[in-house]
Amino acid sequence: MALNLDSKKAVVEEVAEIAAKAHSAVAAEYRGLTVTELTELRKTARETGVYLRVVKNTLAKRAVAGTDFECMQDGMVGPLLLAFSMEDPGCAARLVSDFAKTHDKLITRVVAINGQSYGASELARLASMPTRDQAIAMLMSVMKAPVGKLVRTLAAVRDQKEAA
Repeated sequence: MALNLDSKKAVVEEVAEIAAKAHSAVAAEYRGLTVTELTELRKTARETGVYLRVVKNTLAKRAVAGTDFECMQDGMVGPLLLAFSMEDPGCAARLVSDFAKTHDKLITRVVAINGQSYGASELARLASMPTRDQAIAMLMSVMKAPVGKLVRTLAAVRDQKEAA
Protein backbone atom coordinates (compact mmCIF):
# COMPACT_ATOMS: atom_id res chain seq x y z
CA MET A 1 0.00 0.00 0.00
CA ALA A 2 1.43 3.35 -1.05
CA LEU A 3 1.84 6.06 1.54
CA ASN A 4 0.30 9.45 0.96
CA LEU A 5 2.24 12.64 1.71
CA ASP A 6 0.86 12.99 5.25
CA SER A 7 1.77 9.37 6.09
CA LYS A 8 5.28 9.88 4.74
CA LYS A 9 5.72 13.03 6.84
CA ALA A 10 4.53 11.14 9.93
CA VAL A 11 7.00 8.31 9.31
CA VAL A 12 9.89 10.75 8.79
CA GLU A 13 8.94 12.67 11.94
CA GLU A 14 8.67 9.48 14.04
CA VAL A 15 12.01 8.07 12.89
CA ALA A 16 13.72 11.47 13.27
CA GLU A 17 12.45 11.74 16.85
CA ILE A 18 13.79 8.28 17.68
CA ALA A 19 17.12 8.96 15.92
CA ALA A 20 17.59 12.13 17.96
CA LYS A 21 17.41 10.10 21.20
CA ALA A 22 19.18 6.90 20.12
CA HIS A 23 22.69 5.87 21.17
CA SER A 24 23.55 3.88 18.03
CA ALA A 25 21.95 2.51 14.89
CA VAL A 26 22.26 -0.50 12.61
CA ALA A 27 20.92 -0.74 9.06
CA ALA A 28 20.48 -4.32 7.85
CA GLU A 29 19.13 -5.84 4.67
CA TYR A 30 16.21 -8.15 5.36
CA ARG A 31 15.59 -9.49 1.85
CA GLY A 32 14.51 -13.13 2.00
CA LEU A 33 13.22 -13.15 5.59
CA THR A 34 9.70 -14.42 6.07
CA VAL A 35 6.97 -12.48 7.83
CA THR A 36 7.21 -14.89 10.77
CA GLU A 37 10.94 -14.27 11.09
CA LEU A 38 10.49 -10.49 10.94
CA THR A 39 7.75 -10.72 13.57
CA GLU A 40 10.11 -12.70 15.78
CA LEU A 41 12.81 -10.04 15.28
CA ARG A 42 10.37 -7.24 16.13
CA LYS A 43 9.24 -9.06 19.29
CA THR A 44 12.83 -9.49 20.45
CA ALA A 45 13.53 -5.84 19.64
CA ARG A 46 10.64 -4.66 21.82
CA GLU A 47 11.87 -6.83 24.70
CA THR A 48 15.43 -5.49 24.49
CA GLY A 49 14.71 -1.76 24.12
CA VAL A 50 15.49 -1.49 20.41
CA TYR A 51 13.37 0.61 18.04
CA LEU A 52 13.07 -1.41 14.83
CA ARG A 53 11.48 -0.04 11.69
CA VAL A 54 11.35 -0.88 8.00
CA VAL A 55 11.39 2.43 6.16
CA LYS A 56 11.86 3.36 2.52
CA ASN A 57 15.39 4.59 2.00
CA THR A 58 14.35 8.05 0.79
CA LEU A 59 12.27 8.56 3.93
CA ALA A 60 15.00 7.11 6.15
CA LYS A 61 17.57 9.49 4.66
CA ARG A 62 15.30 12.44 5.40
CA ALA A 63 14.63 11.19 8.91
CA VAL A 64 18.30 10.86 9.88
CA ALA A 65 19.29 14.17 8.30
CA GLY A 66 20.46 16.54 11.02
CA THR A 67 21.06 13.74 13.57
CA ASP A 68 24.18 11.79 14.56
CA PHE A 69 23.11 9.15 12.06
CA GLU A 70 23.28 11.38 8.99
CA CYS A 71 26.55 9.59 8.21
CA MET A 72 24.56 6.43 7.38
CA GLN A 73 22.87 7.95 4.33
CA ASP A 74 25.39 6.69 1.78
CA GLY A 75 24.96 3.10 2.95
CA MET A 76 21.17 3.11 2.74
CA VAL A 77 20.70 1.03 -0.40
CA GLY A 78 18.30 -1.85 -0.89
CA PRO A 79 15.51 -3.08 1.38
CA LEU A 80 16.70 -2.10 4.85
CA LEU A 81 15.43 -2.15 8.36
CA LEU A 82 16.73 0.35 10.88
CA ALA A 83 17.46 -0.67 14.46
CA PHE A 84 18.07 2.14 16.96
CA SER A 85 19.55 1.44 20.42
CA MET A 86 17.49 3.21 23.02
CA GLU A 87 18.80 1.55 26.22
CA ASP A 88 22.55 1.28 25.68
CA PRO A 89 24.82 1.67 22.64
CA GLY A 90 25.24 -2.06 21.98
CA CYS A 91 21.69 -3.38 22.21
CA ALA A 92 20.74 -2.90 18.52
CA ALA A 93 24.02 -4.46 17.42
CA ARG A 94 23.48 -7.41 19.79
CA LEU A 95 19.95 -7.88 18.45
CA VAL A 96 21.01 -7.90 14.79
CA SER A 97 24.13 -9.97 15.48
CA ASP A 98 22.26 -12.63 17.47
CA PHE A 99 19.42 -12.83 14.98
CA ALA A 100 21.82 -13.06 12.03
CA LYS A 101 23.50 -16.09 13.62
CA THR A 102 20.37 -18.15 13.03
CA HIS A 103 19.02 -16.27 10.00
CA ASP A 104 21.70 -15.81 7.36
CA LYS A 105 19.45 -13.64 5.18
CA LEU A 106 19.73 -10.70 7.61
CA ILE A 107 22.82 -8.88 6.38
CA THR A 108 24.25 -5.85 8.18
CA ARG A 109 25.07 -2.94 5.88
CA VAL A 110 25.87 0.06 8.10
CA VAL A 111 26.60 0.60 11.78
CA ALA A 112 26.67 4.11 13.29
CA ILE A 113 27.58 5.48 16.69
CA ASN A 114 28.56 9.00 17.80
CA GLY A 115 28.22 10.47 14.33
CA GLN A 116 30.58 7.92 12.78
CA SER A 117 29.51 5.38 10.19
CA TYR A 118 31.19 1.97 10.09
CA GLY A 119 30.94 -1.09 7.89
CA ALA A 120 29.30 -4.36 8.82
CA SER A 121 32.59 -5.67 10.18
CA GLU A 122 32.25 -3.37 13.21
CA LEU A 123 28.94 -4.93 14.27
CA ALA A 124 30.65 -7.52 16.49
CA ARG A 125 32.68 -4.87 18.29
CA LEU A 126 29.61 -2.73 18.98
CA ALA A 127 27.64 -5.82 20.05
CA SER A 128 30.33 -6.73 22.56
CA MET A 129 30.00 -3.42 24.41
CA PRO A 130 28.75 -3.95 27.96
CA THR A 131 25.23 -2.98 28.96
CA ARG A 132 24.78 -0.16 31.44
CA ASP A 133 24.44 -2.59 34.35
CA GLN A 134 27.52 -4.55 33.27
CA ALA A 135 29.55 -1.35 32.95
CA ILE A 136 28.50 -0.23 36.44
CA ALA A 137 29.40 -3.65 37.85
CA MET A 138 32.84 -3.50 36.21
CA LEU A 139 33.39 0.02 37.55
CA MET A 140 32.33 -0.99 41.05
CA SER A 141 34.68 -3.99 41.04
CA VAL A 142 37.56 -1.73 40.02
CA MET A 143 36.65 0.76 42.76
CA LYS A 144 36.26 -2.00 45.35
CA ALA A 145 39.72 -3.53 44.84
CA PRO A 146 41.76 -0.71 46.47
CA VAL A 147 39.37 -0.55 49.43
CA GLY A 148 39.72 -4.29 49.97
CA LYS A 149 43.48 -4.01 49.85
CA LEU A 150 43.40 -1.16 52.38
CA VAL A 151 41.16 -3.19 54.71
CA ARG A 152 43.51 -6.20 54.53
CA THR A 153 46.53 -3.94 55.21
CA LEU A 154 44.85 -2.33 58.22
CA ALA A 155 43.84 -5.76 59.55
CA ALA A 156 47.46 -6.97 59.19
CA VAL A 157 48.74 -3.88 61.06
CA ARG A 158 46.14 -4.44 63.80
CA ASP A 159 47.09 -8.10 64.13
CA GLN A 160 50.76 -7.17 64.30
CA LYS A 161 50.14 -4.59 67.05
CA GLU A 162 47.99 -7.04 69.03
CA ALA A 163 50.71 -9.67 68.82
CA ALA A 164 53.31 -7.20 70.08
